[in-house]
Amino acid sequence: MQYICYPKCTTCKKAQAWLEEHGIDFELRDIKENNPSYEELSEWYRLSGLPLKRFFNTSGLLYRSLELKEKLPEMTEEEQLRLLASDGMLVKRPIAVDGETVLVGFKEREWAELIK
Repeated sequence: MQYICYPKCTTCKKAQAWLEEHGIDFELRDIKENNPSYEELSEWYRLSGLPLKRFFNTSGLLYRSLELKEKLPEMTEEEQLRLLASDGMLVKRPIAVDGETVLVGFKEREWAELIK
């Protein structure tokens, strides 16, 4: 499993502790140093079945400073994915990816149901 996070984020720390408690092997990836590519984000979006807006860190400073709440509805999916790929701080985290399952944000119940 690939675990994409921002190490200073408290939610990411909780999710990482949860993975470790449950004995789940993962490869840690710092989203600020190694931002997901357009291709990765496109694939994760497709696999997740989630609305694309769920991939945005809507509480982040960058999201607010770019006024994306107003701009996203008028952007195409491709434009949104390219924007996400431009800066890891725009991406909701943590993200857990195992090839079939993509989890965005940490909700313990959801992770427990979907991570085997």
